[in-house]
Amino acid sequence: MANETKAQKWAAFEPLSEPTFRRIWSASLLSNFGQLILGVGAAWEMTRLTTSVGMVALVQTALMLPLMIVAVPAGAVADMFDRRKIALIGLSFATLSAATLTTLAALGLTTPWMLLIFCSLIGTGVALYGPAWQASVIEQVKVEQLPAAVALSSVSYNLARSFGPALGGMVVLAFGAMAAFAINALFYLPLLLAFFMWQRVHVPPRLPPEQMHRAIVSGARYAKHSPSIRNVMIRAFATGLAGASTAALMPLIARDQLGGNASIFGLLLGASGVGAVVGAFAVATVRERLKAEHAVSLCAAVAGVMILFVGFSKSLLLTCVLLMVAGAAYMLLVTLLSVGVQLSTPRWVAARALSWFQSSLTGGIAIGAWWWGHVTAEWGLGNALIASGAALLVTPVIGLFFPMPRISREDVESVELANEPEVGLQITARSGPIVIEIDYRVDATRARQFYELMLKLQRARKRNGAYEWSISRDIANPELWTERYHCPTWGDYLRQRSRYTQGDQELQARVNEFHLGFDSATASLRVRRRLERPFGSVRWRADSPDVSNESIHILPH
Repeated sequence: MANETKAQKWAAFEPLSEPTFRRIWSASLLSNFGQLILGVGAAWEMTRLTTSVGMVALVQTALMLPLMIVAVPAGAVADMFDRRKIALIGLSFATLSAATLTTLAALGLTTPWMLLIFCSLIGTGVALYGPAWQASVIEQVKVEQLPAAVALSSVSYNLARSFGPALGGMVVLAFGAMAAFAINALFYLPLLLAFFMWQRVHVPPRLPPEQMHRAIVSGARYAKHSPSIRNVMIRAFATGLAGASTAALMPLIARDQLGGNASIFGLLLGASGVGAVVGAFAVATVRERLKAEHAVSLCAAVAGVMILFVGFSKSLLLTCVLLMVAGAAYMLLVTLLSVGVQLSTPRWVAARALSWFQSSLTGGIAIGAWWWGHVTAEWGLGNALIASGAALLVTPVIGLFFPMPRISREDVESVELANEPEVGLQITARSGPIVIEIDYRVDATRARQFYELMLKLQRARKRNGAYEWSISRDIANPELWTERYHCPTWGDYLRQRSRYTQGDQELQARVNEFHLGFDSATASLRVRRRLERPFGSVRWRADSPDVSNESIHILPH
């Protein structure tokens, strides 16, 4: 028993045995220090440049808003191209932006809006890097180590958060905001080197990459038609919106509520970060003992109560303790949501799903930071924190309508379809639209059960790329049913086939159990694949030449 307990404790660190993950994780710890020192320097510099409460809160919005806006196309790019190269591009842009901000600060050209612009530019580089890094974790560790690796990624941030803000406060106090900006730029360099050294195994795709707009649409449709991803996105947005007050208003808590300076600001952030580290290390234990929904609801409730009491506290010690507990609960909550996304998403759309999750969370934080700053200006700091805590406290109610997913990683592993489509027509990847029709023969007494299961299959088809899905029943023979859907092109249809998961295959098998067969010799389904020819797409005059066979390239299938 003692050996099992010891093994469980060390299981949280198993991903660090993988050299690539260990190097990138260690370097990301340093870059997170730099990012948090930047946040402290920018927030405190804003209090020096302006007396506006709203502008101080907007620093958090400036850092988070790019994560909401850029994350979605960044996720599509990370799924389309080499994730290592995308991470390098994002980190390089963040480093260049941080170096430029340092130069402007050294020349004395920093203004409130200039500070916000460069915080947004640095956030843009981080947003481009984020989905590529998160989606590549599964390539650096074993599948069974994924939850621990996700938790360790959170630990990296929160270890830095435990000491980085306090260090940032001392740096700003001793050397000024320019030094904080310079440290931020320098601390990105080891992470750039770690990704440069990663010898990523490139697996050539069977199909060419999607165009950017198609990739974004595919990711959005997957999120829309996947209840598990959609539910987590809604929960993440609500969590970010309700709980953004502490990060956005921390400088004001330190200065106005506790009468402190930059070092007190760093101490408060450090207390929150220490709690977050504890919360991240507790992920494995919490997931083992509680169901996902219960764990997420409990963490939201605990964090909400702590933030509510911060609004009443005038004691530095009490505020630090409350923020420590709130940090642990909030980090547990966010990590559980992130794990829910990664365990519910197939590889082909992993970066896009994570980007939608990240966009939802950071979008909630960005909007929440602005909103709680506005509430503070109208109602006062204490009342804003009380309202924020109460809002977070009631977010578990959302779980009644949008519960956490219960899908395991095995359900979303890709599978190869055995039957290849027969092609007799000269077509290319751009040929389309393609119409798919599948005939079923179902016992009329089981029609209702069949129809309800087909509605579940509809979601699977649509999230994998099908359009205009329908199910129809023959009027003359009620046993005959036809499923019909479109794919924009032949290439899109082949992609749709490549996206089937084990869960999709099991669902199709359950549907097939209803099929009686058309005769004793034909027990299989009837599948028709057709190239739709809308009006005007074929030659309209007898003397118009057909396209020669030599000019048509058939896409392998």
